[in-house]
Amino acid sequence: MDVDYKKLWDRLAEMGIKNKTELIPMAGISTNILAKLSKGEFISMDSMQKICKALDRDVGDLCVMYTPNSEEK
Repeated sequence: MDVDYKKLWDRLAEMGIKNKTELIPMAGISTNILAKLSKGEFISMDSMQKICKALDRDVGDLCVMYTPNSEEK
């Protein structure tokens, strides 16, 4: 399984947030969590909960989990 945070970045853009680092103080997450998000890596549900609360959104509104196509390797 992989994760895609495109919806999160789209939400930030809708809010007029141009720099991803603004999410750090807004959600109370660390720079390491932001780095993982930027790389499309999994983060803890605790961190995701903080982001959801800060943006007033549900998990499904901010990320999508998918199985990569094995032929795309």
